[in-house]
Amino acid sequence: MGSNRGSLQGDGAEIMRTPDQFIADAAKDGETRSGIILGIRMALRALKELGIEDMSQERRRLAVFVEIDRCLPDAIQIVTGCRLGNRTLKFRDFGKMAATFVDLRTNRAMRIAALDGVRQKAAALPSEKQKEDTLRHEYRMRPDEELFQCDWVRVTLSPEELPGARRDRVPCAECGEWIGLGRQVVHAGKTMCRYCAGEAYYTRLTP
Repeated sequence: MGSNRGSLQGDGAEIMRTPDQFIADAAKDGETRSGIILGIRMALRALKELGIEDMSQERRRLAVFVEIDRCLPDAIQIVTGCRLGNRTLKFRDFGKMAATFVDLRTNRAMRIAALDGVRQKAAALPSEKQKEDTLRHEYRMRPDEELFQCDWVRVTLSPEELPGARRDRVPCAECGEWIGLGRQVVHAGKTMCRYCAGEAYYTRLTP
């Protein structure tokens, strides 16, 4: 899928891929989920606004903050190639169908949030299949202006958040595990990992 991202080449000219081409790439069992379709449309709108024409040639130019962990991150990865592994996709758990796209070259950033009108319309339908079919159709056919709220914003990235950033690793004074990318905290006068400083998301079980 990665080789198909961004633009197509033909007779020496670049041809931008269409939403339908990306939607076809994302299809599973013959159909693409409505949330993926909406996310593809969102990512393409962002690239248009930022003036980025070919993500295959701009792999480290874009960083995206995504605000929900459902279909949206997958759709953004399909279109842009941004992902957690190369530090260009970043997750902020706000529970919103929204993302902020940051052009690292120009420092321009646009936040795009999905409008809820289509989903509210589909919610009145009697079956889940009817709801999904309606959303799938509406998200493909409606103009961007009926799907999204777009706002220019400012995002300040710390050096350790940038793609390719390196920081010395340090050991946690409590558990001894090593911490990278400047994610240590100072708590009670000690350099600790976030778990030992009280930000745990898991509980260790005693053998």
